[in-house]
Amino acid sequence: MDSFANRRHIIRFIVILIGFVYVIRLFFLQVIDNSYKLTASNNVLRYVTQFPARGLIYDRNGELLVYNEAAYDLMVIPRQVKAFDTTEFCQILDIDKEYVRNGIKGARKYSVYNSSIFLKQISSKTYAKLQEKLFKFSGFFVQPRTIRKYTSENAAHVLGYVGEVNDKIISKDNYYKSGDYIGISGIEKYYEKQLRGEKGVNVFLVDVHNRIKGSYANKKLDKEALVGSNIISTIDADLQSYGEKLMKNKIGSIVAIEPSTGEILTLVSSPSYNPELLVGRKRSPNYLSLKIDTLKPLFNRALMAQYPPGSTFKIINALIGLQEGVVLPRTKYSCGGAYFARNLRVGCHYHRSPLNLKESIQISCNTYYCNVFRNILDNKKYPSIREAFDKWSDYLFSFNLGRRLGSDFNNELKGLVPDKKIYDRIHGKNGWGSLTIVSMAIGQGELGVTPLQMANMTSIIANKGYYYTPHIVKEIEGDYSLDDRFNEKHYTKIDSSYFNEVIEGMDLAVNGAPGTGSTARLAQVPNVTVCGKTGTAQNPHGEDHSIFIAFAPKNNPKIAIAVYIENGGFGGTWAAPTAKLMIEKYLNKEISIQWWEDYILNAEINYNAKKN
Repeated sequence: MDSFANRRHIIRFIVILIGFVYVIRLFFLQVIDNSYKLTASNNVLRYVTQFPARGLIYDRNGELLVYNEAAYDLMVIPRQVKAFDTTEFCQILDIDKEYVRNGIKGARKYSVYNSSIFLKQISSKTYAKLQEKLFKFSGFFVQPRTIRKYTSENAAHVLGYVGEVNDKIISKDNYYKSGDYIGISGIEKYYEKQLRGEKGVNVFLVDVHNRIKGSYANKKLDKEALVGSNIISTIDADLQSYGEKLMKNKIGSIVAIEPSTGEILTLVSSPSYNPELLVGRKRSPNYLSLKIDTLKPLFNRALMAQYPPGSTFKIINALIGLQEGVVLPRTKYSCGGAYFARNLRVGCHYHRSPLNLKESIQISCNTYYCNVFRNILDNKKYPSIREAFDKWSDYLFSFNLGRRLGSDFNNELKGLVPDKKIYDRIHGKNGWGSLTIVSMAIGQGELGVTPLQMANMTSIIANKGYYYTPHIVKEIEGDYSLDDRFNEKHYTKIDSSYFNEVIEGMDLAVNGAPGTGSTARLAQVPNVTVCGKTGTAQNPHGEDHSIFIAFAPKNNPKIAIAVYIENGGFGGTWAAPTAKLMIEKYLNKEISIQWWEDYILNAEINYNAKKN
């Protein structure tokens, strides 16, 4: 009897427990969990995204570079589409009937009741025509957005462009949905979060056929889109335009920096393209055309081309030699038209001899720097050439050669400072010496630098030993601020006192008296003391590359510039006068000798020539 009573109590307890569980579950579903409520709401509400206007982009002087223009996505709800005049529809939108059939078919696969994009980025002009007759085309409606517009055809590589997100981007950032747009390159990419703003939403009440009946809850659930922040770039629009004009029909780059801030004044990559080509519905075919162009207009040479620095690199070896004490300002070397050692000959042009250090920069003597470079690597204070080579490399790294500068460009490359392991593999661990790699004395061999790195190197010389990380944005309006690293001074491992001798040599290279062998007299600017250094980089595929670096004025420099013209021959032929015009335009605001400008604008460089 007691056993039966116990079982009855157990059964009663189990029933009560099950009932309690059900009560708790019902309470959770009806009071706490609102997922079913939201699901039900989604059946009667339509959420229409409000796309914010991207922030505007200005130059350093407040000149507008990039703005927005209204565009419209034509949406379709297949369930609401009725028979319509496809001929008139196609004429308005400049599409064919096949596109209409495929567009509606694709929308049906997505959803019969929900809207999807039928035609992207209709222009304001087309929308104006469509709006008058939209009532004839049941099931179609327009969703506004903006597209980028440009005030000129310049600075495409600086500004970058905007494109549609892909699945990879969507998977990484849930802010983006299919059909959204994102910065792909340049300022548009690096400052995407600041420029894009925040999307808003309008919530509408719809019937069972997804037809809008009005705003829901008196717009209480609506959220306004937040416009993106405007950006003030460091670019001087007039100087940028002038640089692109000078580089027309040439291959290469011009980069100019303000030494006292690291702000990039000009960044030209040539050939370039009109940024308007990568906007709107014709973006895809235009992009494909640019991509297959053999001149590679999409390739940003200023940031990504890795060139030998040529004789401009002699300045760096001079500074290292001074710091290491293996050369003095008064040290002289003789040159008879070449440097000879064992069975090696490094050619040099004929000039007066012997030369001291600043004269070697003025005249650009190869023999002088073969001696300096070998003195650096054969320095007896180091146990072996391997340790001396590491020390030499450390000096280069302090100039941020062989490393990314950390600018606000996503696609900046680091160039190349060769590792001793490279020579170990080629020659064996103890099978190479200073003579083996002597080509780096004059900026050849395995060295690779980008034009941006060359301009920064020039800024360091102008500042006598330090630099600010080069950057392309000066100010971001609103609650954003620039990264602190752009305000930080970076010092090289060269004492500031050694820069004076090098600067004097660069002064002589441009402003030395006639007949003294100055290699850059074509870079002289009226009433401005320009300090510069020519370079000629060997090119196995054609004429040598023409290089020139300079800063001005000599005291309190306002601009540091690097010009690299592929197949341009001697540095003094094309690069130096190009830099002269850029400096004069920036500092004097006008060109004093018109025929100099005509000389560069009408340059004919043979890019089909091949070396024997």
